[in-house]
Amino acid sequence: MNGYGGNILRINLTQGDIKVQPLDETMAREWIGQRGFIAKILWDELKPGIDPLGPDNLLVMSTGPLAGTLVPAGGKVSFGAKSPATGIYGESCMGGHIAAEMKYAGYDIIILEGMAAKPSYIYIEDDKIEIRDASHLWGKGAIQAEKLLKEELGDDFQICTIGPAGEKVVKYACISHDFGRQAGRTGMGTVMGSKNIKAIAICGSKSIPLADMASAVAKGKEMLKGCFAKENLDEWQDYGTAGVPVWANKIGAFPTKNFQSSYLEGNEALDGKIMREKMVINDKGCFGCPSPCGKYCYVKEYNVYTEGPEYETTALIGGNCVFTDIEQVGYLNYLCDEMGLDTISTGNVIGFAMECFEKGILTAEQVGREIKFGDVASFKYLVEQITARQGIGDILAEGVKYAAERFGGDSIKFAIQIKGLEWSGYESRSAPSNMLAYMTCDLGAHHSRAWSVTHDIAVGRKVLEGKAQKVVELQHIRPFFDLIGCCRLQWVEIGFELEHYPEVFRYITGFDYSQEDLMKISEKVWNLTRAFAWREIVDFGRKYDYPPARFYEEAVTTGPNAGDTLSKEALEYLLDDYYNLRGWDKNGLPTKEKLLQLGLGFVVQELEAMERKLA
Repeated sequence: MNGYGGNILRINLTQGDIKVQPLDETMAREWIGQRGFIAKILWDELKPGIDPLGPDNLLVMSTGPLAGTLVPAGGKVSFGAKSPATGIYGESCMGGHIAAEMKYAGYDIIILEGMAAKPSYIYIEDDKIEIRDASHLWGKGAIQAEKLLKEELGDDFQICTIGPAGEKVVKYACISHDFGRQAGRTGMGTVMGSKNIKAIAICGSKSIPLADMASAVAKGKEMLKGCFAKENLDEWQDYGTAGVPVWANKIGAFPTKNFQSSYLEGNEALDGKIMREKMVINDKGCFGCPSPCGKYCYVKEYNVYTEGPEYETTALIGGNCVFTDIEQVGYLNYLCDEMGLDTISTGNVIGFAMECFEKGILTAEQVGREIKFGDVASFKYLVEQITARQGIGDILAEGVKYAAERFGGDSIKFAIQIKGLEWSGYESRSAPSNMLAYMTCDLGAHHSRAWSVTHDIAVGRKVLEGKAQKVVELQHIRPFFDLIGCCRLQWVEIGFELEHYPEVFRYITGFDYSQEDLMKISEKVWNLTRAFAWREIVDFGRKYDYPPARFYEEAVTTGPNAGDTLSKEALEYLLDDYYNLRGWDKNGLPTKEKLLQLGLGFVVQELEAMERKLA
């Protein structure tokens, strides 16, 4: 099939069965790839109510039709499962080189079923697929395990791994690849660890058929030249997202001291220019990337090598835990990467624990020692406790929402999460559309589906009208890139035009879809994942979309937006407008009319059979 590897690889870890099935063209046409494939497979094959850490959960790895081609930055892969962090649809996207290798081996989707009886890894070399012993890798750090497997198998293999946190099923464990790329959110490394899988190693030698090779190659070259011609490409290549912290601080969006504020004194020491002077060895890009944003670093003070830290890590470890030394942030980034912990959730959880300790909700006896903001030893201690699930770490390993329920007091008000997923790196009390984007993200509090801070600034930060419309628009465009297998940063950061993608998509797949057609498929996936949450949680709806009380009861404490809050009334207005635009009911649930309009009749049938009342 043009543009696709052409096969689905199913591996039943319990029985040791390995099956290769052809990818159905109808599936490809209706769901495109990557997150579209994952959402459909999880809906079809998971029974409601299964244990996310049990053998009935699936771990689905999928990429899209543009991955592995000449299209700029066609190196994206996603992992999906029922999330152990949230209990609803979970998915995380990753760059690097494994997506292309997966396509060259002939696979668009890899599905891991059941649970291996002992620590294992998956070996894929074209048509040779094996479940191999991983006892020599178990307990190793994620980076170390990848290095060992590279030495064992050879540099031609692309490998993703989990760290000790995934082995211990810490709820926000990540999947790592290419010594610094992570599928970080929603606990996909946790699911991989629950299946006793330490790594997936892939090497492929096949080609990807193209519908119109000459046009696809010509268009790919045109797109690459277009990216190279963009004015801000040089700055982006120099700093990547490490150039964002100072800007975020100046506009009052930098999470500080467990989101008590949106401005950090001393933030200028976290600037990408300083990181480049002190730590950067070279630039590092993913497959086919014309604008490599990865920065491979040496942290001299701690004698460690790490990729990054990128913006989200600097925001949640640096700002949220009050570190203003870029080398300290780099070291703590390395520590999380090696343990296989999502730095976003880890920075939230540790910042929360530090505030609980500061407020007397936690004691030194409970924690095992004193902890405080801005202290490397405190952060390192908590990472070790979390990874090993020892003492206080066994509670913190469950995530900030669970921890707040255990610690009590008023801690739930400053447990910074939505739907159980910890908040990523933008404080949004002064950015209503961005707040709404976090509130309504299908995964939980994450910026990947829509990021609209600049829109808030452009049209007025106090304005509410029209903000929901922008969020809906972005929730179709940004996740669209996670259908086709491409990085969105060329569009987001250097202003590469969106209209190129339907044309090159046609040359590669032969599917003659307009931009509107592709956005409609993105909308269909959005409604399916929302319905997945409703299928899992009987009372799912509006109440699951509210942010923590800190954001509407407490004012920002410092910086340009000091005194700002976003009232509960404003939140209600934003949700009402958003639900109306989505065609959902007042409780935030897709209506029967909307589901049928999007071709989701099978969802209607199942929800009605479960006695879910559709408006």
